[in-house]
Amino acid sequence: MTTTTETRVKHPVDQVPPAPKLAALGLQHVLAFYAGAVIVPLLIAQSLNLDAATTIHLINADLLTCGIATLIQSVGIGRHIGVRLPIVQGVTTTAVAPIIAIGLGVTDDEGGVASLPAIYGAVIVAGIFTFFAAPVFARFLKYFPPVVTGTVLLVMGTSLLAVSANDFVNYAEEVPAARDLAYGFGTLAVIILAQRFFRGFMGTLAVLIGLVGGTTVALLLGDANLDEVGNAGVFDITTPFYFGMPEFNAVAIFSMIIVMIITMVETTGDVFATGEIVGKRTRRNDVTRALRADGLSTLIGGVMNSFPYTCFAQNVGLVRITGVKSRWVAASAAVFMIILGVLPKAGAIVASIPSPVLGGASLALFANVAWVGIQTIAKSDLTDGRNSVIVTSALGLAMLVSFRPDVAQAFPEWARIFVSSGMSVGAITAILLNLLFFHVGRQSGTNVATSKSGEHLTLDAVNAMDRDTFVDTFAPLFNSKTWPLETAWESRPFADVTQLREAIQVAVLTAPVELREELINDYPDMAQLILASEEEAAEISQDRGSLGLVDLDDVDQEKLITVTRQYRERFNMPYVAYFDTMDTVDTVVAAGLRRLDNSDEQEHRQALSEIIEIANDRFDILLADANPARHAFDRKFTDTDFLG
Repeated sequence: MTTTTETRVKHPVDQVPPAPKLAALGLQHVLAFYAGAVIVPLLIAQSLNLDAATTIHLINADLLTCGIATLIQSVGIGRHIGVRLPIVQGVTTTAVAPIIAIGLGVTDDEGGVASLPAIYGAVIVAGIFTFFAAPVFARFLKYFPPVVTGTVLLVMGTSLLAVSANDFVNYAEEVPAARDLAYGFGTLAVIILAQRFFRGFMGTLAVLIGLVGGTTVALLLGDANLDEVGNAGVFDITTPFYFGMPEFNAVAIFSMIIVMIITMVETTGDVFATGEIVGKRTRRNDVTRALRADGLSTLIGGVMNSFPYTCFAQNVGLVRITGVKSRWVAASAAVFMIILGVLPKAGAIVASIPSPVLGGASLALFANVAWVGIQTIAKSDLTDGRNSVIVTSALGLAMLVSFRPDVAQAFPEWARIFVSSGMSVGAITAILLNLLFFHVGRQSGTNVATSKSGEHLTLDAVNAMDRDTFVDTFAPLFNSKTWPLETAWESRPFADVTQLREAIQVAVLTAPVELREELINDYPDMAQLILASEEEAAEISQDRGSLGLVDLDDVDQEKLITVTRQYRERFNMPYVAYFDTMDTVDTVVAAGLRRLDNSDEQEHRQALSEIIEIANDRFDILLADANPARHAFDRKFTDTDFLG
């Protein structure tokens, strides 16, 4: 009976499924993760001109360290390392371009095994940096808003497409180029069709299906072979510093630290997303533990001949698809990875994938990195000209270097590694321009609120507020309840106004039912608000300005009172709705009649959505009050009267 009671009180994240189910679910995670995991050492090996034996060793080292990293993240070490969520760790694709640039840069474009010690030295230092920077990283998130991280991802994705193009045509000299292209485009077509027609778990295997399909055809046509599989040993394990003692190159270390900073931002997003999926609230300490795990795993990766580590987004998606929340499933997947990591024949099979097939798969993967970058950029204010300058300048300079690498020769030798890679140029440009436009000097139009004393407050000032000051400043967003603001305050620091607004919205939508009902009942119903005098309206609601519904005749008043009464009888709460000066009593009544047909649960959500819209409107008023000059300029060119 005691065991049963303990099981019941365990969060689903901590529950352990039966052994057969645990093994099956863990293997499923490995399948979803496998193609994305092995493609990174494959791409690096081909770009650095490494032989088959070295490539196999890198693949096995990667899988072994992936398993160790996943155990660190999902099981945890002590109280301060590992987020203990169902997260699978893998080598970040963000590191591919700088690793290749470092390897070719230290060997005068020759690559080979001689390039690896400098790479691993940079990885080790970047891992140590991440581990110790984790506790303070959240304070610097404001320097890496979506416009910066999105631009870096966009630049990385587009820059890496050149690697895919080389794989399309560098298969083997005796094979006609037309066959190379057929393999590459055929693999890409299989991946696209799998994404189009497969759903759920099978959809997550699209890249793996493309790789297996393309390689199978190449084997049948004699354009690929499995000779290395026969030559590979049955069992082998990588040893620390297998390729020699690490070398520590300052510019290489800087490039890898930039990669880890971007990775830290990605990990933060993945941790919050996973926490939401499994229903476990994520706090700043959770993010710190996850970042420490990334740092420790990356340090181990540098020692064990692998690369930087981060959360794998596709496995986060798999948790959402399957609904299995146990972190021990991720731990089970880690065990499978470790087993694969000591079987050289498994790595040899992967190393046998023809270059054009790999090119088709990597094109889909890298283009997807660019797409994620575009999605991230879209989270910023696209109407702000400063953001457009950051994106276009960083992308333009990155592509200049990618198209004309010889530009780097015009710089001093010590600076060439910074400008020899489009990714490095794009990242540095985005970071510096963000600092210039948003953090240097007096910023015009960047205030987000006005204090009760009349002082205009910037986002930095808001992030530095204590709870009471924050609640007092943003109290006008709600009528008399302040708990949404108290909850939102815990999400500081906010990288931009959008994050501040989202934090308030999430606070409303994720609160306990009792608090949500209390909030809804804090608002007057539409009849009470619209029919109140100006003095009465000021007492029952914090909305400002004209309601736009004045001089109602008896019929209009009766319709409004009737629908409001029916609504309260139907749902036992006030009819709350957001409307603007363009609405009429007929639109308000019509909306109320439509909402009478909703279920109780749906209408509860609708009422909360209306309250959020009201808060958004009040938030816009706060922004306008804090930025009167910019607001006047915006209104001049957006007001419909101006167009007339």
